[in-house]
Amino acid sequence: MTEITRFYDKFQPSRYDVFIDINRGTKQISGKTVIDGEAKVPSISIHQKYLNIESVQADGKDVPFTTDDDNDAINIDLPQAGETTLTITYNAKLTDSMMGIYPSYYEVNGEKKQIIGTQFETTFARQAFPCVDEPEAKAKFDMAIKFDEKPGETILANMPEIRTENGIHYFDTTVKMSTYLIAFAFGDLQSKVTTTKSGVEVGVFATKAHKANELDFALSIAKRAIEFYEDFYQTPYPLPHSWQLALPDFSAGAMENWGLVTYREAYLMVDPDNTSLDTKQLVATVITHELAHQWFGDLVTMKWWDDLWLNESFANMMEYVAVDAIEPDWNVWELFQTSDVPAALQRDATDGVQSVHVQVNNPAEIDALFDSAIVYAKGARMLVMVRSLLGDDNLRAGLKKYFEAHKYGNAQGDDLWNALGDASGIDVGKIMHSWLQQPGYPVVSASVVDGKIQLSQQQFFIGAGKDEGRLWQIPLNSNYGAAPKIMADKTITIGDYETLHKDAGVPFLLNVGNNSHFIVKYDETLLNDILENIDSIDAISQLGIIQDLQLLADAHQISYASIVPLLTKVSDSKSNVVNAALYRTANNLKKFVTPGSEAEENLKAFFNKLSANQVARLGWEPKKNESNDDQLTRPYILNAALYAKNKDAVAQAHEIFTNNKDNLGSLSADIRLLVLRNEVKNYGSAELFDNLLNDYVKSSDPSYKADLAVAITSTPDANLIQKLVKQFENADVIKPQDLRAWYRGTLANENAQQDAWDWIRNEWNWLEKTVGGDMEFSTYITVTSMIFHTPERLAEFKAFFEPKVNTPGLTREIKMDIKIVETKVQLVESEKDAVNKAVAENK
Repeated sequence: MTEITRFYDKFQPSRYDVFIDINRGTKQISGKTVIDGEAKVPSISIHQKYLNIESVQADGKDVPFTTDDDNDAINIDLPQAGETTLTITYNAKLTDSMMGIYPSYYEVNGEKKQIIGTQFETTFARQAFPCVDEPEAKAKFDMAIKFDEKPGETILANMPEIRTENGIHYFDTTVKMSTYLIAFAFGDLQSKVTTTKSGVEVGVFATKAHKANELDFALSIAKRAIEFYEDFYQTPYPLPHSWQLALPDFSAGAMENWGLVTYREAYLMVDPDNTSLDTKQLVATVITHELAHQWFGDLVTMKWWDDLWLNESFANMMEYVAVDAIEPDWNVWELFQTSDVPAALQRDATDGVQSVHVQVNNPAEIDALFDSAIVYAKGARMLVMVRSLLGDDNLRAGLKKYFEAHKYGNAQGDDLWNALGDASGIDVGKIMHSWLQQPGYPVVSASVVDGKIQLSQQQFFIGAGKDEGRLWQIPLNSNYGAAPKIMADKTITIGDYETLHKDAGVPFLLNVGNNSHFIVKYDETLLNDILENIDSIDAISQLGIIQDLQLLADAHQISYASIVPLLTKVSDSKSNVVNAALYRTANNLKKFVTPGSEAEENLKAFFNKLSANQVARLGWEPKKNESNDDQLTRPYILNAALYAKNKDAVAQAHEIFTNNKDNLGSLSADIRLLVLRNEVKNYGSAELFDNLLNDYVKSSDPSYKADLAVAITSTPDANLIQKLVKQFENADVIKPQDLRAWYRGTLANENAQQDAWDWIRNEWNWLEKTVGGDMEFSTYITVTSMIFHTPERLAEFKAFFEPKVNTPGLTREIKMDIKIVETKVQLVESEKDAVNKAVAENK
């Protein structure tokens, strides 16, 4: 495929009149698109993909055109350059690809139904109507939709409907916006609507497969989030309404279409009577992420996809800022520390990783940009650093300037830095360029040299990496005042250790708050001081210590064996963030043991030791008025006890299952997954397997369905595994949007790994046909690399994926993931004896 040429350079649209007629029965669409715009040259191109172009007119007269499917183009020859009106008629097939215009399938009381929705990001608007499908090509849109309408059906779009004539629904003219943010949907929907203080209508829409009260949580979050953002951004929400729509089939997590945000059902629907706190936090952050985009991404849009981070990194930070403001008791920044931060640190340490800002040279590379650990999580961490440096007053003042200067237009990264710099007097761009333009991050070595604390920075790699001498401007966030705010040099000395230590009275720490994107390698003197005082150090700093030691061990800079005793020191912590870090590291020890070996039995005994006191303290059943920390910690420690085959834990889980076997969905969502998985693994049968799979198909509760998927894929029964894998391609059982979770769960099951691995190798062409071209496709490679860690699997992984390395959109992922598996194999081979010895001594 050729390099991207910008169609906007030749033709700049100002207004669209889009008519689309959709027939669900025949799976056909037909349409007419009228585009007003300025042709800069006589020969122009308009995007189309999979459209059958019937005619092209310019100012009412037929003009010559050709279609170029390789470049998604209609090439048009105009009589002359200048202002013109194009009229293009076309038809196309309605597909099940979850891209463009597509149907979502669901059941209500045994009746199969469908609703139609859209997904136009990144480059799929061109599958719905001819357009200049680039972020910079902003225009106003008049949408008119006709469909095979049934009584009582609802149709939604970016703007309010203004009239219906002859079965055609006409919507109000949009504000100036990018094509990828256009959206509409229709079908048999239910809704709940409220109004913000400023008069914005906020609604939540879903199919009638859901209980009405499942819409309430999202409605409350969305209303309060818009009110918060209007205040924080000091810029009004620019549209009359904000609809949130749950789609039964949806490839992404959610999509920020302006005024009509679409979601997976799992990220919008919440059962108010039985949903765990962590699920509520997840749903709330997804909603606030998408609503943050209504300004940052929609009102002001990146000029080109290389600045995708400008949209996503900012929204990823703001989701936490917003939830923290509207639900302060949740301490939601702890979720950032236990999910986004470790994902970013792990991914960003592999040589070859993309930088946050990355050039795009091929259309297939656009979807590959959506690396959640980098563009979302790392980028958000960069902006958390900026927020910490600037303070909220300067941040808000800068954002107000940014929105005023670029509203209804496009921007680049430097536009944001300039606005924030003008507001704060800080050269934000100088600091941020080192983080956004360079891949990776530094490890700061802190040592006592000749009595003085010396710091040095060097790029951190897990596995082989080419050190190119990169330097970063590092916000050190030390608890010792002698340390500078920013470390820009390779090495600095900050003062006499004994004097500083005596004055401070506490161990020397860097990255207090764990908000800067670097890790610390303390020398023996400094680390021993920290570990001897670990109980007096705040929870986030404890998390940071465990996190950094684990990464250093992954990089083979220290031994995993040295971390094992530390885990027992913090195992009785009542802090969720400490337990999250503890069990993340403890679970990493599993790769060093062979199933069925004495080493595995020792590791199970170690897990039992880690969890025993906490299991006794917390028990299985959630308690009234217990702390958020206890609610969030319980799954970690019960999971550890079940891995340890603790007889009491296994028996209690079985008893809870037995007492609730006639209504498993009503099991407490806090422990339901653990109870179900325990039953499948330790008390499984073909009858149980069939019952759970049947429940999965029939349930409309996304949280329960997710638990069932994890439980079912853990079966040790070879016959049931084969039966399960045969369902991978049956969309009536496992929707394509959910297949990756089923594949990963089966692959992670040591009894099922071969079947899952054989399936993906044998069915790769089917998988590519089904979800290829989607931003999730490459992550099938990612999840495989996260599980494999033996020489045999490495050889098979390379044999299968290396021949695919030149596939557009997969190149970076394949190269990185081979390195990731190679590094784990080398680590296990060199460390397993020492690790297993340390576990045996500490069990």
